[in-house]
Amino acid sequence: MSEKSKILVVDDELPVCKSVASALANENYAVDMALSGEEALRKEEENRYDIIVADLMMLGISGMDLLKLLKEKRPEIMVIMITGYPSIKTAVESIKLGAFDYLPKPFTPNELRTLISRALARKQLFGETKEKKISGVAIPTGLYCISENSWAKVEEDGNVRIGVHHILLQSIKKITTIEFPKVNETRYQGESCLWIIDANSQVHRLWTPVTGKIIAINEEISKDYSKLMKHPYREGWLLLVTPIHLQDDLKNLIQAT
Repeated sequence: MSEKSKILVVDDELPVCKSVASALANENYAVDMALSGEEALRKEEENRYDIIVADLMMLGISGMDLLKLLKEKRPEIMVIMITGYPSIKTAVESIKLGAFDYLPKPFTPNELRTLISRALARKQLFGETKEKKISGVAIPTGLYCISENSWAKVEEDGNVRIGVHHILLQSIKKITTIEFPKVNETRYQGESCLWIIDANSQVHRLWTPVTGKIIAINEEISKDYSKLMKHPYREGWLLLVTPIHLQDDLKNLIQAT
């Protein structure tokens, strides 16, 4: 029997901890709980968890501070942040500081399990590497990213193309459906801009890297997903938006160099 993956759930509200732990109870995971950032640090020192799921807003050591402390001690650790709507911008910042991903409230048990599964798949596929070039794919210089999720390219006319980071593509199963937003809708940085459904019916959210009004959708991708897999940074773009406050949004992203 394979060893269970170890997961620590951190929240200063016990019912929330129990709810998250319960959602993972029937999976092949060993789930532990901590009611503060301080307790989480002690338990991590003793157990070295595979994944830590932490609420962003906590008394004492906040989720963001906990992330920084965890990454200082063990840079390879996988951290998933749970966030409420008012702190979405902070959640995007947490990705820049090394969080694997974040999960906005309210979320379903299936959304949590999907994210945990993808984090473990990412770890299995790529180990702990965070290099620009992985599996023969390089992020073009000048793109701005929500790391391992989405990218934004500022065009000469000021509009922004949005696409999927190659590590997200390689960490999920075969794509069966992409649910696109509608033209003329506005998406805000950190919100879902589209949803990718895989062969196991798991739903993966693509985070909006730059706030803006959608002015075009790449219809060719909806006809042939292989273009997305083969050329995620060229023909594989998904959305074209007119940005609303571009320079502020770019500060929260990681620029490829």
